[in-house]
Amino acid sequence: MEIEIGRGKKGRRAYGMDEIAIVPSRRTRDPEDVDLTWTVGDFTFDIPILASAMDGVVNADIAIRLGTLGGLGVLNLEGIQVRYEDADAQLERIAQLPPEEATAGLQEIYREPIKPELIAERIKEIKAAGVVASGSFTPQRVESYAKVALDAGLDIMVIQGTVVSAEHVSSTVDPLNLKSFISDLPIPAIVGGCASYSTALHLMRTGAVGVLVGVGPGAACTTRQVIGVGVPQATAIADAAGARMQHLLETGEYVQVIADGGLSFGGDLAKAIACGADACMIGSPIAKSAEAPGRGNHWGMATFHPELPRGTRVRVGTLGTLEEIITGPANENDGSLNLAGGLRGAMATCGYETIQSFQKCEVMVAPAMKTEGKRLQMAQAVGMG
Repeated sequence: MEIEIGRGKKGRRAYGMDEIAIVPSRRTRDPEDVDLTWTVGDFTFDIPILASAMDGVVNADIAIRLGTLGGLGVLNLEGIQVRYEDADAQLERIAQLPPEEATAGLQEIYREPIKPELIAERIKEIKAAGVVASGSFTPQRVESYAKVALDAGLDIMVIQGTVVSAEHVSSTVDPLNLKSFISDLPIPAIVGGCASYSTALHLMRTGAVGVLVGVGPGAACTTRQVIGVGVPQATAIADAAGARMQHLLETGEYVQVIADGGLSFGGDLAKAIACGADACMIGSPIAKSAEAPGRGNHWGMATFHPELPRGTRVRVGTLGTLEEIITGPANENDGSLNLAGGLRGAMATCGYETIQSFQKCEVMVAPAMKTEGKRLQMAQAVGMG
């Protein structure tokens, strides 16, 4: 239902993750009976967690470690790892930048050209470890570097930008035709981001096996302030899930909806799937791992844009090992560790066995969900405070 903003404009009310609550059902289930597996093309993963293609989040080592844990790490194939042979030296330099110099420093570091031989080298390193190799390109560069990535053995391609549409219009360049490009790809493609029903539906019609949903919710993203564009994540996911069902009716093809951004706790992952997601792409939680390349720092793919940065470097600190953050065990009580366990617990509490069945659970709009009765925790900065 639309709300009148003024006499000349109406708009829908949208909801973020903190405004949504999952309602317990009449049935509970043993957590050991919960199945968290999900698929991308012919690949099946034990947990529905992807690591964001951000340089402070994923390098080859993180991709390998997460793959071993049952998830999928997506490497930024336009980032520091493919611009510098010694990427660690640049990551250390970024970690040392004073806050007031961070954006300018990042812009300078990312002026170094992309080296195709490093794209191949990083992919082969991941493949050699026996896990699925996935990498991300922007629509502007994917045609230039796709062949080298495919020749190196890339398994899943992610075509990603702040907002990606199936129909880009330009009077100055020949834009990428997503549909024809994806149809010619010999591997599965995931595309995004998007935040509306119509955009998600059009992206699904390109032949992508998955669509990334999220514009601006990430911890390091400033898109919503810089250009005013974005949709609260719960509504964006639910709209994309509606597009998925329409596309399924039209074609018989089920496209994975992947919630991308704004998911920090196990309960966030659970609520994303309750709203209709099949899997979750996370950045800042993995950036908090002891093994993360960002050294306790996190920044987005648009932070270093040469003309209009739409991200910032944020300090996230180090919370635990990657294994503790993803699959536990947890020694904190706020849901920031053992994210997969939090999701499993939510599904078991509500009696659901699979990801797709959990998408049918009841949810409520509950603005007081995280604050009701939590005054002591908030005052003492513990637990949910």
